Amino acid sequence: MNEQPRFQDKKLPRTFSGHHGLAHETGLIFEHGREDFTGVDIDPPQNFKPRLGGLERQSPLGLPGLSEPECLRHYVRLSKQNYAIDAGLYPLGSCTMKHNPRLNEKMARLPGFSDIHPLQPFSTVQGALQLMEALSHWLITLTGTEAVALSPKAGAHGEMCGMMAIKAAIAARGEAATRKVVLAPESAHGTNPATAAALGFSVRPIPAGADGLVHPEAVAAALGPDVAAIMLTNPNTCGLFERNIVEIARLVHEAGAYFYCDGANFNAIVGKVRPGDLGVDAMHINLHKTFSTPHGGGGPGAGPVVLSSRLAPFAPVPFLRRDGEKLVLVEEKEGSQSFGRMAAFHGQMGMFVRALTYILSHGGDGLAMASENAVLSANYLRVCLKDVMSSPFAEKLCMHEVLFDDHWMKDSGVTVLDFAKAMIDEGIHPMTVYFPLVVHGAMLIEPTESESAAFLEMFVATLRDLAFSVKGGDVERFTGAPYYAPRTRLDETGAARKPVLTYKKPIGEREPPAA
Repeated sequence: MNEQPRFQDKKLPRTFSGHHGLAHETGLIFEHGREDFTGVDIDPPQNFKPRLGGLERQSPLGLPGLSEPECLRHYVRLSKQNYAIDAGLYPLGSCTMKHNPRLNEKMARLPGFSDIHPLQPFSTVQGALQLMEALSHWLITLTGTEAVALSPKAGAHGEMCGMMAIKAAIAARGEAATRKVVLAPESAHGTNPATAAALGFSVRPIPAGADGLVHPEAVAAALGPDVAAIMLTNPNTCGLFERNIVEIARLVHEAGAYFYCDGANFNAIVGKVRPGDLGVDAMHINLHKTFSTPHGGGGPGAGPVVLSSRLAPFAPVPFLRRDGEKLVLVEEKEGSQSFGRMAAFHGQMGMFVRALTYILSHGGDGLAMASENAVLSANYLRVCLKDVMSSPFAEKLCMHEVLFDDHWMKDSGVTVLDFAKAMIDEGIHPMTVYFPLVVHGAMLIEPTESESAAFLEMFVATLRDLAFSVKGGDVERFTGAPYYAPRTRLDETGAARKPVLTYKKPIGEREPPAA
């Protein structure tokens, strides 16, 4: 491989256009066109009467007028500046950025799935409802639970759903006024205490042990008649399996509380362990992390919530019900104990289709193998890097992700953020940094089951080379990185605190001539 110059702008000649070969520079779309020009000829409307009751726009849109080629080129050039799972490894810990099989996409685009409307008569969407019924069956089967709510739109939304079911169950027992506390381990996802607080609970933290796990003794000390639930992530955000979960569930249930499990990391144990068998009462499932649907999916995501028999009666509407040979969506509580509605519609049929396609195409053995490979990949990285990067749990088997810290960087002049930025120069998206907070200078890496052994070996070799540069004192490689990205080191703090959200024409720029 040819040696490349470290700083391209210092070594290579300047170009008049600002482009560098196929790396095209592009400004804001407002800087390409004129507001007094449009790329489409449209005749003015005749005898047009607005129907917006005086709410119609009174001023021009202020959009730039571009031809179709200009508009297309602008967005194609922007897309080439993005990193994507189809371009390379996404080792974000706790995010599970894995391959989205194209078979899933093909199925989601089938007519009858891709073009239905939530207000269609049930008689016209029986196939879609049957697919939702089949997906529900497999999610319940894989988790060992009693019921599932499909309407939540994402993980945090599902988390809210599970806790709302717990709140409704407590109210049905007449204990709403007394059980106002939710236990949350220090290693929990940040949405856990936020969700509890949003529902009116106070949060009582549970410390993690030196081994990164939650211990029954700590849970028992925090339990009492005021506790409504515990919110535990398993595997946890340190990448470790909470081996005391059965005992913790027993203690929680004996205290009259409920067990909410954050299912963000279900992809590490699917096909191997059923959370319901461990004592879990509610758990959300990130379809994008466990069952390969795209993140966001170009619209609503999906965060189904499975519920134990203790919470199943409180599931939200709408939910599926068989009426003879037909399926219907129950839209009203109809005297049930349901806590009500999470959303107007389901609205994410594409996610359901993709998830079920993934489940059926893999089968039970394939899903278990995916979990095994995810864990194997993470442990391969742990072993290959533990001699050059420090970890608080380097000698322990991890699950789907491996956690390193910044102890090995001490006094080097290089920070975790510097290291992450240098990974961009290597064509690799950085891992998750500074999370979880229980480890100083955390670097959380999740390779997933999608990556081949050859790609993982290249990733390991790249990180080792970067680590050797840190240890060798090559600080310049890191402190100004990234050097090869479309934009170099940004003031991220300034951008977050003082964002510029509206385009303003630069002072002194000439107004376009009158038409």
